[in-house]
Amino acid sequence: MTDPQPVTLRDLRKPDDFAEVAALLSAADPEWPLTAEMMATWDEAHDPALYRRERVAEQEGRIVGVSHVGHDDFAFEDWRYFGRVVVHPDARRRGVGAALYEDAFAALRERGAQDLRTMLSDQDEDAPGRAFLAARGYVRTWDRYESRLHTADADLGAFDDLMAAVEADGVQLRSVAELAGDPERNRRLWELDWRLFQDVPMGQALTRRSFESWVKQELDDPTFSHELSFVAVRPDVNDPETGPYVGYSTLMSNPAGFFVIGMTGVRREDRGRGVAKALKVAAMRALAAAGGGEIRTFNDPPNKAMLGMNRALGFRRGPTRSRYELHLDPVTGEHRPVPVPPEMA
Repeated sequence: MTDPQPVTLRDLRKPDDFAEVAALLSAADPEWPLTAEMMATWDEAHDPALYRRERVAEQEGRIVGVSHVGHDDFAFEDWRYFGRVVVHPDARRRGVGAALYEDAFAALRERGAQDLRTMLSDQDEDAPGRAFLAARGYVRTWDRYESRLHTADADLGAFDDLMAAVEADGVQLRSVAELAGDPERNRRLWELDWRLFQDVPMGQALTRRSFESWVKQELDDPTFSHELSFVAVRPDVNDPETGPYVGYSTLMSNPAGFFVIGMTGVRREDRGRGVAKALKVAAMRALAAAGGGEIRTFNDPPNKAMLGMNRALGFRRGPTRSRYELHLDPVTGEHRPVPVPPEMA
């Protein structure tokens, strides 16, 4: 047998490479497939003010690996970067990942990076990736639990009393599509989203996206389902920022046929009244009426109230995805100790 050709690195060509890269990423993580159309949408929605570097590895005329690093727009600091290196399953153990990583690492170190972050699951297929990170000094600092439910397995009629009680309390559950006639809908949801996210225990300080970026990345994303995402409306409330909107829950579709909850939350004044659970039930019932499907969601371990609610709705725990961090001295580029929460130690 002849030895494989050398690996060459180059910049990602847009949109020409999207189809091949999407196929590679789907092969590496088949439970979360991507399409070229999804990549194009996310690329167009990217904030151009934020640093981004995307590279591919080619071998024998095909793309066998990809790296994507850039500013973390979710928890932005100029010295913090989020990224990942992914190699096609049949091209691993050839040095492709190491080449892509060293290429990206050199670029970020030159920019004075102090905090590098990535995420991996606890599944067997990610074991090589976890070993790769450990060998380079990365430390696991945070977990996110995935939970799943199929509408066919849920007794949606069991929540009739809950839905009636929420309605009697003055709350109307309206789909995002139904609220299209409200000229302030998008801005009210943007304000509500930021207010709610600040109460989600995610182990980091979050960054607020601009209104324009949020709309592009959320409501205008073609995977966002306006018919299956619901808003809790109190007509007698007129908050200066959110109007009568007091909570909402979103569903996004995946080309594999399942759906993902992006956010579920209720303003503090309306918590403890079953509104968040009713929002999820409304989405589940709407999905069941549209043909049904699997729903996936993510929660952080400290968010015990939401984890308990999901269990009561019938969700069952799936994989755990963990954040890994590497901290660097801004002057020397040497590794610095990474603070680890006590529960992760």
